[in-house]
Amino acid sequence: MRLLVVLLAVCVSAGCAAIPTQTQPIPVNPSAGNVSEPAAPQPIRDIEPLTLVREFVNASANPEGDYAAAKAYMTDAAKKAWDTKGTPTIIDATFNTVPTPVVTADDKRRTVLLQGKNVGRLQLEDNSFIQQGGNLDTPIGIERDSENQWRISEPPDGIFVPLGGFQQNYRRVTLFFYSPDFSVLVPDPRWVVIAPSTSIPSRVTNLLLKGPAVGMRGALVTAIPNGAAQRKSTSEANDGALEVDLTKVGDITVQVGKQIVAQVVKSLAGVTSSRIRVLVEGQSINADQGEWRPADVQTGEALTTPNADLNGLLVSSGRVRQMNGDPVQGPAGAGEYQVVSAAQSMDGSELAVVSRIAEDSVRLRVGPLQGALGLVDLPATTMTRPTWLLSGRQGEPSTEVWTVVDGTNVVRVIKTDSGWTANAVNASEMGVLGGITELRLSRDGTRVAAVVGGRLVVAAVVRGQDSAVSLRAPRYLQPSVLGAAALSVDWLAQDVVVASTSLAAWPIAKVNIDGMRMERYNTSNLTVPVNSVTAAPGRTVLAVDQSGLWSASDVGDVWRASTTKVEPGTQAFYPG
Repeated sequence: MRLLVVLLAVCVSAGCAAIPTQTQPIPVNPSAGNVSEPAAPQPIRDIEPLTLVREFVNASANPEGDYAAAKAYMTDAAKKAWDTKGTPTIIDATFNTVPTPVVTADDKRRTVLLQGKNVGRLQLEDNSFIQQGGNLDTPIGIERDSENQWRISEPPDGIFVPLGGFQQNYRRVTLFFYSPDFSVLVPDPRWVVIAPSTSIPSRVTNLLLKGPAVGMRGALVTAIPNGAAQRKSTSEANDGALEVDLTKVGDITVQVGKQIVAQVVKSLAGVTSSRIRVLVEGQSINADQGEWRPADVQTGEALTTPNADLNGLLVSSGRVRQMNGDPVQGPAGAGEYQVVSAAQSMDGSELAVVSRIAEDSVRLRVGPLQGALGLVDLPATTMTRPTWLLSGRQGEPSTEVWTVVDGTNVVRVIKTDSGWTANAVNASEMGVLGGITELRLSRDGTRVAAVVGGRLVVAAVVRGQDSAVSLRAPRYLQPSVLGAAALSVDWLAQDVVVASTSLAAWPIAKVNIDGMRMERYNTSNLTVPVNSVTAAPGRTVLAVDQSGLWSASDVGDVWRASTTKVEPGTQAFYPG
């Protein structure tokens, strides 16, 4: 007892503060707001101008303390003038600092050009990465300070971050929202500052509460009510569980509560391995279950994954064939339709084919896999290979298939009581980019991947309340590498596509949907151009070049030749 009294007296005399039971949420962007600048390493003495600017740009990758590390290279006036609240531009790591002839007579002032290539930008509204190309050529003014040291006096208009530095200071996280009918959870990639790492779960939760990324609004929905916030920062409790405590949720049903849990648990699964407790005003959101792991929540993954018994099909010599080369039963396999391309529904029961009816005319046919296919009233000179929308309920056939007519008109063909009817999709934003030669719906139905003017593009599928459908916010993927050489594309996962090209160095590429990461499949055995590629979750990637049908399980695998001999022009396709 005497020891306790002594300890209390020491605490009072030292002015000990009470430990708070709640803390405020951590801002998503730690550079925002009025924050004190921590001490930053100063430039080395007598640093020369070109190195000064290079080190300044490298330091700009660290946003801590309102970019204190970068400001260490500036004059006091420049520190105040530099706008750090704008969107950071990510540039290629091989940027250059180039001297200019602009030098004052007393050599007190100079101008250095920052030159390089743009990679993309971090959109601060939602922390999404958006690819953008183009060259960078911006002047940066420098001057000598009172100690005769070079410092930046006229900073660039904006923040320029080298790619390597961006990847060191930020990490990719995947948020999850729902398809419009709430049947499937859909990934929505973002980027958050790494330091301090203990605050990453709170940053992820904040982003989740803000809703889908700007480019996916209208394509994705959230179960989290508008205005919901963190009651306290998402953090680890004393027993090791991660607690997400929400407020301003309002009255919700048990079903909505489960949907909120699924979004939270899946979104945090990439940043924690802990059990997750989802609370509302300090109480469990679900009376029957207090803690959750990713395996405990419903994601709808089965709806986006072709059945393991469906091995994929081929189109060859005007016929639809099985993977062993044998024709499928029915008129599509018998050669009656002179099939140009085809797609199998996700459940495997239906087939859509582009049928050649004259030298300059094709038609779309849809129906049962082994039965007669009905002719759709959709005249065309060319059509892209069809692509199916998921059915929304496992085991049921889909009622919607898409294609592109004559390179410009995106059409969704819907099953009605009177047959299959064509409906236009508003693709004006994509159409201005060029002719569409390939279009694939993601297997969750919320995005398309396309080849437009030879370039790889992704866009959001926005469904309006009046049944109108639009393709919005199209974005090029890896344009500086793939150029206009893309030929075919398919979805390997909900957030990853594979594309075939005419480039010897990149015959098959694996690309994340935000374009930040691209991986090269092994080039062994393939001969460009690779005109056909197909992929699906948990399946080997199949590619067809002039010499045959090839398969690979991962990017490092040597392509294996199929025992099925195929002719040039053959197309392989998985359901979807």
